[in-house]
Amino acid sequence: MNSLVIAGLLLVLLGLAYQSGWSRSRALATSNGVKVHSRSQYHGSLVAIWAIVPALVIVGLWAWFGDGITHNFIISQLPQDTVLALDQGGLNATIARVQALASGYGVAGEIQPFEQTAGDSLRSFQFITFLAVVVAAAVAGIAALLYARSKISARLRARNTVERVINLALMACSAVAILTTAGIVASLLTESIRFFTFISPIDFFFGTIWNPINGSTVPGQYGQYGLLPLLAGTLMITAIAMLVAVPVGLMAAIYLSQYAPRWLRAVAKPIIEILAGIPTIVYGFFALVTVGPFLRDVGNAVGLSINATSALTAGVVMGIMIVPFVSSLSDDILNQVPRSLRDGAYGLGATRSETIRSVLLPAALPGIVGAFLLAVSRAVGETMIVVLAAGNSPVLRGNPFEPVATITVSIVNQLTGDSDFAGPQSLVGFALGLTLFVITLCLNVFALFIVRRFREQYE
Repeated sequence: MNSLVIAGLLLVLLGLAYQSGWSRSRALATSNGVKVHSRSQYHGSLVAIWAIVPALVIVGLWAWFGDGITHNFIISQLPQDTVLALDQGGLNATIARVQALASGYGVAGEIQPFEQTAGDSLRSFQFITFLAVVVAAAVAGIAALLYARSKISARLRARNTVERVINLALMACSAVAILTTAGIVASLLTESIRFFTFISPIDFFFGTIWNPINGSTVPGQYGQYGLLPLLAGTLMITAIAMLVAVPVGLMAAIYLSQYAPRWLRAVAKPIIEILAGIPTIVYGFFALVTVGPFLRDVGNAVGLSINATSALTAGVVMGIMIVPFVSSLSDDILNQVPRSLRDGAYGLGATRSETIRSVLLPAALPGIVGAFLLAVSRAVGETMIVVLAAGNSPVLRGNPFEPVATITVSIVNQLTGDSDFAGPQSLVGFALGLTLFVITLCLNVFALFIVRRFREQYE
């Protein structure tokens, strides 16, 4: 089904319905001075809702059941002996060839006569069903439009109905977000429970060795799945990133909000925020090609052994990536502090630096701490930078100059390739994901608690 044609039809129907209801309401209001309960835009919106709902229902039903109907039609066009001779994989391949022939893209290899015949029939079937859906949606929408337009009267409470529909739509959107989060948690929790049937939770959460083994190659042997090396690497890189991002971002925010002239702020702040829009894979290449070799050469110059791929490399580049988050959030929070507080400090003889240190930062501290904690949660969940720059060495160590592994990198490694999700080697990805989810959730909740607990309200 051509989605563009369907979208165009729905938009045209929506516009016609709104205009019809609006003009009907305007004509009613201007005739003999009749006082109408709702404004014209509410009548137009009500008619538009009436017209679009049945059309959407028809299109949605076909989108839900259309694939199954098309699948059954293709099978009905194939010779019965051919269908019985094929297994499920061969039948799916034949159906895919017929669909390719119907779409006009063609297929590889010799085309069987029954495949060409089925493809031609499918092409006709798709055209007829597409026209049927379009006509049915148009007829249903127009019929609902005419019915709703005929119901427009001076006493029709269109505003109440429209606002009720909008309220339900907003509730549905909120429910989608909540149900999506619940679904993610449920899927992670379910698969994590399956993982813990193979590996003890104590061995997972307190183990110091990470050495997964494919149980299919070594029957009965699953290896060791200690979380501590991955957790230590994640926290080490996050700490380095925050040591880079917090002072740079906070000082940049203080300068832009208190010292920089207006023209410089208008130029510098968008440039800093551009860093937040750079893809993380680009940061990973930057760390691998530029920052890592640079730190290695600096270490050699001062007598330190620094690997090009290490926790330091990944942490420094991740800190650069997080700078816009800290800077932008802190700048907005500093600007929200009432100017009367600063003017009062200046009136008492305080200098600008004393005002910032003794008045501005204490007043904005809850919001700044919340911004820092949100930046930490962003760093904990980063993947592409640590994939390329951390070295992927799942060994428990405290030296930031050596390669480490993180939770996100291990999830990528365990779920890459052919994963049957029947053994702990693949299921551990869900346990790691659940652990990472709990860590970031706790950080976000703590940040919100800090902001709400210590926030001051200024008049």
